[in-house]
Amino acid sequence: MRKVERRATICLLLAAVLFLGIALFVWRFVTQGKTWASFYGNQQIYTDGNLNRGTIYDRHGTKLLSCDKDGAHYSDDYELRRATVHVVGDTSGNVATGAINMWSGDLIGYDLLNGTYDTSSNGKEIKLTIDAEANRTAYEHLSGKTGTVGVYNYKTGEILCMVSTPTFDPAEKQSDSDNSGEDSKYFNNFLQGAMTPGSTFKLVTAAAAIDSLSDLDSFSFTCDGTNKYGSDKITCTSAHGTVNFKQALAVSCNGAFGKLARQVGATNLATTTKKVGLTESVDVDGIKTRAGSFTFPDDNAVNLSWAGIGQYEDQVNPCAMMVYVGSIANGGEAIQPKLMKSSSFLSSSSSGKSLGNYLDQSTADELKSMMKNNVKVTYGESNFYGLDIYAKSGTAETGKGEDAWFVGFIDNDDYPLAFVVWVKNGGTGYATAGPIANDVLNKIISDNDASE
Repeated sequence: MRKVERRATICLLLAAVLFLGIALFVWRFVTQGKTWASFYGNQQIYTDGNLNRGTIYDRHGTKLLSCDKDGAHYSDDYELRRATVHVVGDTSGNVATGAINMWSGDLIGYDLLNGTYDTSSNGKEIKLTIDAEANRTAYEHLSGKTGTVGVYNYKTGEILCMVSTPTFDPAEKQSDSDNSGEDSKYFNNFLQGAMTPGSTFKLVTAAAAIDSLSDLDSFSFTCDGTNKYGSDKITCTSAHGTVNFKQALAVSCNGAFGKLARQVGATNLATTTKKVGLTESVDVDGIKTRAGSFTFPDDNAVNLSWAGIGQYEDQVNPCAMMVYVGSIANGGEAIQPKLMKSSSFLSSSSSGKSLGNYLDQSTADELKSMMKNNVKVTYGESNFYGLDIYAKSGTAETGKGEDAWFVGFIDNDDYPLAFVVWVKNGGTGYATAGPIANDVLNKIISDNDASE
């Protein structure tokens, strides 16, 4: 009798293992079948190692890439190829974040029931959210420089511009020499980069101060340009005199924000930085951006000051910073960015996928007001004619030069756009990066109907 019971138990265990194995296979088939089908060894959909079907368009129907049995055919426009290659990708797979690499399963027309079966052998069409001509504008401004420009709709999540330089022509055969690491032409600075944010990070310190300090209305700091703290100095670009909280952001006073960082404290700074999404990867249609990294020492007030200013060991991803400033525009709610333009009514509604509330409404409103004041007091509204712009610049000291930053958004019901511009060794933030943001935003507005 005991033998029968043991055998029955063993049979039940084996049945359970078999059931779990089948369940695991079905789950992996449903979630990873598209990846399996697009494996490079599948000769039905690859010719000489190149995808032989599928077409990629921008949001306006401009053809960026088509694949057939004769190979890959990019746009005839040399500049457009270079301006969009980090979005579209190359057939050799050097650009890891490119559409041809990330969404090959969509291009080949895979579906769960039929697999890669396609009577026409033409594959499917992918429509991206980018405006190719806006990418061209950004590329022309960055030509010869290392940098990135990103613009997205902070209501729907659609990325309208994503350009990274250095770049290359995907229609030409590439040499692999000197193309490894973060200076590579294959590296996507917008998605894969992490850079010293400089004074753009003061938007995070300001948020932490609003949330944790009850006496900000009485905040005051007198800046003489070389502000002493103990035996150390926290330098500014000039002597700003006596400033309050709002003025400190407008003139980007390091001394004032060093004091704010010390008052806020390491724990609150770390909590806010995490809360606004700068320490985590952002998911862009399955592409994981590089996570930012920050150190807020609680045993060294000077280093904590520099961390709150956007220096020390601060490293931020440009896409994550763009989403954060978009949340300020959107009442504190962050919207997930995307590059794939959906054709379904439900997925292309006026509201994108929420990442939650990065900020309280009141905190977002106060930051928004301060960013408008930055434009009025420092950058000049006349330099952004026709744009209701809110912004913060940054000049990041990297030890190898000064990187220029300009981040912000425009308040426009038809064009709710947030942006980030970063130029390596670009010098003063606004002077270099501000005009780029202005021209790209205006190009997007002129190219896109409000009804889209």
